[in-house]
Amino acid sequence: MTPLALVITTRSGPGVLHVVTGIIAAHSGDITSLTIVESSRDLTRLILEVSVQDAEALLADLAAAEPVTKVERVATFQHVFGKRVIIMGGGAQVGQVAIGAITEADRHNIRGEKISVDTIPLVGEQALAEAVRAVSRLPRASVLVLAGSLMGGEIEKAVRDVRAQGLTVISLNMAGSVPDASDLVVTDPVQAGVMAVMAIADTARFSIGRLSKRVF
Repeated sequence: MTPLALVITTRSGPGVLHVVTGIIAAHSGDITSLTIVESSRDLTRLILEVSVQDAEALLADLAAAEPVTKVERVATFQHVFGKRVIIMGGGAQVGQVAIGAITEADRHNIRGEKISVDTIPLVGEQALAEAVRAVSRLPRASVLVLAGSLMGGEIEKAVRDVRAQGLTVISLNMAGSVPDASDLVVTDPVQAGVMAVMAIADTARFSIGRLSKRVF
């Protein structure tokens, strides 16, 4: 199976997505990601990642379809941006964690890795809990770092939910119950960013599961 990333421009209207996915299904293609990046009165742009046996035949049939005006083959997001480190919490702490994560990611990316770092400064229990749960829906998100001075309540429940779905969660050593719910607790924010990248890098010999303690 050949992995394909496609940007497909179509006319707008009911049933267009059905036509596109129907063509892919006819080629026994497996859609692994789909995003509507633009939808106006006249045109719609889709980004799809598909695995298919005969890429050229699929591209030809898509280009010939009535609602399709343009098909572009592009690099996959995994190839361009790779794994994602997500950092959220208070602005000052987020910035310090990002320093560590970006510096460490650069070291691994120079050696052929692809790791990107995303940040969002947030305050408020409900806002943070919603954001934590949303990380499990983000493509390629591999580790979440919670950076703040006090987090608990609904945020702790959200942390336990996303960990149950396989996401690694690192917390700063803060007040509240979130540290108790996290995989790893790190006092220094710069070190937390470094360890987050090391935990997901294929070019690092580091595993949270092999640590004899979980608070640093």
